[in-house]
Amino acid sequence: MVSQRRLLACATISATVLASGAASTAHADTSFPDQTINIVVPFAAGGGHDFVARLLASRLGPVLDQTVVVLNRGGANGTIGAAYVASAPPDGYTVLMGSPAETVISPFLISEMSYDPDADLTPVTLAGVSPIALIAHPSVPVESVSELIEYSKANPGTLDYGTPGVGSAHHLAVEWIARTTGLDANDVPYKGAGPATADTMSGHIPLASVGMAPVMPMWKAGNVNVLAIMNKERLSWLPDVPTASEAPGAEDVDLVQWMGVFAPAGTPEAVVQTLNEAFVEVLNEPEVRKTMIEQGVEPVGNSVTEFTDFLAVERVKFGDLVQQSGITPN
Repeated sequence: MVSQRRLLACATISATVLASGAASTAHADTSFPDQTINIVVPFAAGGGHDFVARLLASRLGPVLDQTVVVLNRGGANGTIGAAYVASAPPDGYTVLMGSPAETVISPFLISEMSYDPDADLTPVTLAGVSPIALIAHPSVPVESVSELIEYSKANPGTLDYGTPGVGSAHHLAVEWIARTTGLDANDVPYKGAGPATADTMSGHIPLASVGMAPVMPMWKAGNVNVLAIMNKERLSWLPDVPTASEAPGAEDVDLVQWMGVFAPAGTPEAVVQTLNEAFVEVLNEPEVRKTMIEQGVEPVGNSVTEFTDFLAVERVKFGDLVQQSGITPN
């Protein structure tokens, strides 16, 4: 039986303000869903996207009266998972929990892609935004980005940092710092933030640039140090964590990681609307919001139009960063 809550128009939520707005006038598809929905995470388990997807899946089931499962399709900086969704039937039963990497950055890095993010993926909603954290194993003798810059200059070529992949927002953030401050560090790409964070905690790698979500439990336990986040300004819910922009030369650094839901292009508008309403409803549940923030992710949940506009801005920003980074498209 179709959930009555799913047939109600959900409020439009702004991309930066988690508050109820005017009710949507679109009509949901009353026949959808009638089978299991798959949320594809294009990274290995243990990262921020995996955490958000699994949390939302557990709450979407009751809202949609269907089973919702998470599938991890990691590799190639998220493009394997994105291609999987782009080629799926456009019926709403396979959706992507996407990131900037495979949806707005990859076209600037890959000459011949198996999918076109703009043409082959349909925006559903922006699920959340997470700070990008520069973390260090406790053995690294620095406590700030400024100290890290000086340490790297005194020990050239010796510092490695893990990221979810070349050209990811996490990689571009550190490249931005390096370009403007002279930080000397080598990128080591992983299949996701989870493995990079785990290797930093164990001391296999000294540094990592990853989303805050997989870092929170380890940071609270004292297993890693958070040197900075890449936001322009400090966050009200992380007031004691400095920003990279506080370091001389890095004043303009301002990047975040985000989690966005996409369906295959051609998915009926009514189905997209039903998915949007369900995700927005779940993202506004007090317990879901509390859990996400405790794990380093600020929930959003906005309209299809707002998310589409957000993506347009992100494409311009990351296109400029890739060009400035000097990364050669392959």
